[in-house]
Amino acid sequence: MNAEQSKSLLSSGHLSADPYINNCYSEMCMSTTQVAPQPGKHKIGWVIAAIFIIADMVGGGVVAMPVAFKLSGLPMGIIIMLTVAVSFEYTGYLLGKVWNKIMERNPHIGVCRKPFPEMAKRTMGTNMQRFTSVLGNVTQFGVSVVYLLLSSNIIHYFLSHVLHIDSVSNCLVITVLAFLIWPFTLLASPGEFWVVIVFAMLTTVIAVVSIHTGIALDSSACFNAVAYPQTTSTSTVLSFGIFLFAFSGHYVFPTIQHDMKNPRDFTKSIFAGFLGVVILYLPLCVFAFVVYGDSMAESVIYSIQSPSLQLLANLMIAFHCIMTLVIVINPLNQEVEHYAKISHAFGIGRVITRTIVLFLVLFVALTVPDFQPVMNLVGASTIPMGCAVLPSLFYLYSEAATEEEWRKGKIPTLKEVLERTDKTVLIINLVIIFGAILGGVLGSYQGVLKLIKAKFTEPCYIRLFTETTYNSTFQVKNVCCGMNRDINVFNVTDFC
Repeated sequence: MNAEQSKSLLSSGHLSADPYINNCYSEMCMSTTQVAPQPGKHKIGWVIAAIFIIADMVGGGVVAMPVAFKLSGLPMGIIIMLTVAVSFEYTGYLLGKVWNKIMERNPHIGVCRKPFPEMAKRTMGTNMQRFTSVLGNVTQFGVSVVYLLLSSNIIHYFLSHVLHIDSVSNCLVITVLAFLIWPFTLLASPGEFWVVIVFAMLTTVIAVVSIHTGIALDSSACFNAVAYPQTTSTSTVLSFGIFLFAFSGHYVFPTIQHDMKNPRDFTKSIFAGFLGVVILYLPLCVFAFVVYGDSMAESVIYSIQSPSLQLLANLMIAFHCIMTLVIVINPLNQEVEHYAKISHAFGIGRVITRTIVLFLVLFVALTVPDFQPVMNLVGASTIPMGCAVLPSLFYLYSEAATEEEWRKGKIPTLKEVLERTDKTVLIINLVIIFGAILGGVLGSYQGVLKLIKAKFTEPCYIRLFTETTYNSTFQVKNVCCGMNRDINVFNVTDFC
């Protein structure tokens, strides 16, 4: 680095005047020229980063959020949604602040492969780094399996019930779909597959427009006979888990920020991203609740009376899950490559490691084709931690540490954090932390109940040697509207 470059970095705040800070090294980052990436390549702007954030969060939430309103009621649903959105937007903003601070003190961190655990180490120590890494990997792996299963189930239903291709099993669809996704998982980082994410965003918009159109076509007949649910405190509490899941995605946020041209602009991306998600969610939830009321099932798509619009919305959700899987699995791939000491440059090492990771995802999907009950439990316990608890703790500890402590790698004690933090900031973060923990406990309880009641079928590879036919628990249902769920807007035979 020449004198002019150093001066430029100093003036921009990306390089510290203290040489010790600039030369420090972390085990989560690459330190040799053999594994370091080429600078300045495949960087994204804040608008594309915002699209990444939207694509990372929406999907299943689009179909599940209206049902959360059914459990909580319209006024309370709006309050809970906006509260969770603002809280998670705030914790996403905190993640951006912490990562910016780390980069300012350690410019070499530009080659870091797993920013989320790196923040844990820099702010709270090595033990928290290990915990965060395991937590994130479990979540990302589980979500990858569920996305693969959900998309393959929808496509299999389309092939068998619409195209009437009965010879193709769901196990085969899962395998073929994983093979088709494989080339995209080989892309290094978000900066290289931004086009995929734009298409993921596009599929979500098409799904939302399809659902809106379907509700509009049903509105005159369904609204005239609508009955609204009698909500209770128990049902409202149970809806809280759905709201949490619908705004989750923080494990991937630092990876997105890491690939930005100017990481300081991540605050713009967070604000625009969460605003976009609220715009997608809120009108849809209100419209669906007003028109369908108590007749909604576990997915608002099932209530749409137009078979073609219902099918289009389901397919768009499937395509969204396929492409979002590429985002979710990427941080996991990068961490595996780190520990395997694989070069950042494309080569046989990346192909082998990422193929193994995807194969493991495929293996679990084929082993437990009804993996959703397991993921309900895993997600309820890990998502609140990663989206609320850890970001708040990272920020509180990073702000409490003095410059001298940062240089020496000293972690402040909990007592020092409580004493040094502004009381208003402290109260806000503690409320978010305890609220997320409460939601996680309630969601975990429901996950355990669903897991106990779940009936798992034989693995796909066992069925190769038996005559067992796999009947997926996934079914596209047709739910008629009205007080008695007996109104069929388009008079489709055997619709209800």
